Amino acid sequence: MRELSIRFPDGNTKSFPLGTTGMEVAASISPNLAKEALVWEVDGELRDLSYPLEHDATVKIITRKNEEALEILRHDAAHLLAEAAKELFPEIQVTIGPSIENGFFYDFHREKPFTPDDLVLLEKRMQEIVDRDEPLVREIWERDKAIEYFKSIGEFYKAEIISDLPESEPISMYRQGKFLDLCRGPHAPSTKRMGKAFKLTKLAGAYWRGDSKNPMLQRIYGTAWATDAQLQEHLHRLEEAEKRDHRKIGKEMDLFHFQEEAPGAVFWHPAGWIIYRKLQEFIRQKISKNGYQEINTPTVVDRKLWEASGHWDKFFENMFVTVTEDERVFALKPMNCPCHIQVFNQGTKSYRDLPLRLAEFGCCFRYEPSGALHGLMRVRAMVQDDAHIFCTEDQILEESKNFCALLMEAYHELGFHDVHVKFADRPEQRAGTDAEWDRAEKDLKAVLDQAKIPYTLNAGDGAFYGPKLEFHVKDALGRSWQCGTLQLDFILPQRLGALYVGVDGQKHHPVMLHRAILGSLERFTGILLEHYAGKLPLWLAPRQVVITTITNADDAYAKEIEALLKAEGIRAEVDVRNEKISYKIREHSLQKVPYIVTVGAKEAENKTVALRTLGKDTQETLALSQIVDRLKEETREPWARSCI
Repeated sequence: MRELSIRFPDGNTKSFPLGTTGMEVAASISPNLAKEALVWEVDGELRDLSYPLEHDATVKIITRKNEEALEILRHDAAHLLAEAAKELFPEIQVTIGPSIENGFFYDFHREKPFTPDDLVLLEKRMQEIVDRDEPLVREIWERDKAIEYFKSIGEFYKAEIISDLPESEPISMYRQGKFLDLCRGPHAPSTKRMGKAFKLTKLAGAYWRGDSKNPMLQRIYGTAWATDAQLQEHLHRLEEAEKRDHRKIGKEMDLFHFQEEAPGAVFWHPAGWIIYRKLQEFIRQKISKNGYQEINTPTVVDRKLWEASGHWDKFFENMFVTVTEDERVFALKPMNCPCHIQVFNQGTKSYRDLPLRLAEFGCCFRYEPSGALHGLMRVRAMVQDDAHIFCTEDQILEESKNFCALLMEAYHELGFHDVHVKFADRPEQRAGTDAEWDRAEKDLKAVLDQAKIPYTLNAGDGAFYGPKLEFHVKDALGRSWQCGTLQLDFILPQRLGALYVGVDGQKHHPVMLHRAILGSLERFTGILLEHYAGKLPLWLAPRQVVITTITNADDAYAKEIEALLKAEGIRAEVDVRNEKISYKIREHSLQKVPYIVTVGAKEAENKTVALRTLGKDTQETLALSQIVDRLKEETREPWARSCI
């Protein structure tokens, strides 16, 4: 029998008979490895342990200790959930159940809504299935037989999925116990190897195939990990995340609200609008120092511009469109770039005018499905700290490096020090030629190399007009948020007729760098609130100081302090309500006021204050002049501090 040459991660090679499986390879290394193995990696592709090898290969045995194991365990857990659901509720239909970041979900069609009590029953049954140690066996079915089988048991969604698969694709099924599911795999060899480090977390609704015209399904979410310690750590993070939910904080601090008459649009309250404007001012100061010119462009624009740019074909389903009496079709702008090119196109531009950096806090509108809306994190009306740099090809590197440095500086000053960059290359549907994309991707990668910025690949996720860099920040809970972007674009300046006169006296299309630091100001505000759990840096806090009185006899002194602080630009308020001082302090602490000043007869007589800092149980006594000087310095904005 011909033998195979198998190469292991440590570089060693070993011969095995043709058709050797992953389980046999694991057993040849050690019995313990065979017991712990989940799947194996063959030439970079994950396979079932039962997969027979027919060629020489580089292989790796995957156990729950490997990073690759998490996706397998989560996919396994989704199948556990589906089997448990069919056993407990035989009338349901199972649809799809993928692994996702930190867990998994499965969508079910069921007339009666699931309840939290059902999740408890399902989780218990999942654990019982683990104890059964049911083998997971892959089977290849003929297409027609698979469709007929699922229809015969009332699983019409599964039958529809198979019908829509390409004719050339094999119909892969996995059997575990009496449960049979459509799945490409791979999976662990048995349910016992999945372990019990999983938990069902929540219920939600989801349209079949994400289309609101289709039936609404019930989605059950869960999380799964390699060890119980990892599971408990994640559940703790979820508890913290719930406490930090920006919607909850927004209500406590009276920052904003939403209502049905304007879905996906924010009603900013005075305190929330202070945060919003301060963020905008923060960015405005930075870009002004970096040579940007601020502009403002129309919100409603004729469809002709969106057709010319390519956005009409690409984003029509997400655009708000209106038709006037004279039958002209307009759209609320979903992005600013075509309008910025219109500003560039006014008058003749020379190479001496480049780079030209045009910035706008432009309000954009995008139709997001109602089920996808999520507080400030997912809205329909948003303002972006958007800018476009028009430059020559020779200026791409320097302009891009300068932007990356500006972005990192801004993130650090806002309290985000863990920033990861992803490089998103050409999508399947795109404008431009392959040669243009080759140049754009090469130039953008050169930026990362020159700036010595590490990155990972986000394959196929570039904009339709060019590759992009995505800047992801990690918050206090270790969650990653994609905020800033830098996109290199040769295409839109050509499509919209942007030209400049070069050194050679000829007309050329400029290169266009699309860039944003915060992205949506609405979303970034939500991220900030959760990152700081509402305890914002003092310069961003909507109310920086509240002066509380012990009795109404001290009201005049409290108002004197308020006037002194306000004269220095400090956001101060007085609380002279006829309430107990302990009640006032507790209320303002819940509202995340950074400093609470308490005054009574003693403080009024001695011209002092009792200062309490948010998060501390103790207070300090300061002279009135001291508190004014201290808060004047501490509340200074970052851009004002840097000028001293």
